Amino acid sequence: MKLTDAYVADPFVLPHDGGYYLFGTTGSTSPDRQFAVLHSPDLLTWTSLPGALHRPDPALGDEFWAPEVVRANGRWWMYYSVGHGDTGHHIRVALADHPAGPYDDLGIVLTPDERFAIDPHPFQDTDGTWYLYFARDVLDHERAGTHLAVAPLHEMTRLDGPTTTVLAPSADWQVYARDRHMYGNVYDWHTLEGPAVLKRHGRYWLTFSGGAWTGPDYQVSWAVADDPLGPWQTDSAAGHQLLATDVPSGLIGPGHNSLCTDLEGRDVIVFHSWDSAHTRRQPHAISIDFTNQGPQLRPDSRASTTEPRQHTLSKGAGR
Repeated sequence: MKLTDAYVADPFVLPHDGGYYLFGTTGSTSPDRQFAVLHSPDLLTWTSLPGALHRPDPALGDEFWAPEVVRANGRWWMYYSVGHGDTGHHIRVALADHPAGPYDDLGIVLTPDERFAIDPHPFQDTDGTWYLYFARDVLDHERAGTHLAVAPLHEMTRLDGPTTTVLAPSADWQVYARDRHMYGNVYDWHTLEGPAVLKRHGRYWLTFSGGAWTGPDYQVSWAVADDPLGPWQTDSAAGHQLLATDVPSGLIGPGHNSLCTDLEGRDVIVFHSWDSAHTRRQPHAISIDFTNQGPQLRPDSRASTTEPRQHTLSKGAGR
């Protein structure tokens, strides 16, 4: 189902206290704040709240992307990136006493050694260990572009230990643009971004986006691992995407997903899709099961009208 007609790109849904908070890259009802935040008691009716983040130093940049929020140590932590246009983005962290904010930036750059880092996803394992998944630019690869990575997250404010590659692009559907000028060179630029992770049935399931967010070929695929640091197995090169453009269902270029468990205990994938005029990205949600045969979408009265689609991956498969 479409959650709202509002322009909420890169949606992240946080269930809390009998309701839901929806965060997104775009929009704010307050001139001195960044990031849309809406509240709903049921995933159906949404009320806009003041923007989630007090804007930090303008010198950091004017492009704020993809906030995600978690609770730890009795407070609320927001991870996001900021930079100038398509350059210089780094991941930062902000803190609040309420899930809706306002969040105050802590003055910490979590990715100082990366040339470009976006789309942070904090994940807590069942043993209490925190990890931060994110997307970063990699040039020394046959498919140069934006790849997925992970590092342990220490005390919510520092990446502790080496950064590990999660996934590199492996297929032509992940091309962002041919002959793209980047970093003083020209590349067939590939993009993986928007990672989200859940642990189910003793395994770790990753959903992510690939391709160019600007067009209808943007898609969501998936991978699975036995450890949060990997190695990750994926069949995305074979074209087995979880979400792709499906015009009869109203999905155009679906991507940048997040995963959550709703108040009824069902896992839900939340993502944006272009409207029919291709003028705004709107948030959608579909129930999802993570089975031994792979993830399966389960549309219902609160989701899309598409038929269920199942994608399989044997434990021994991989790149």
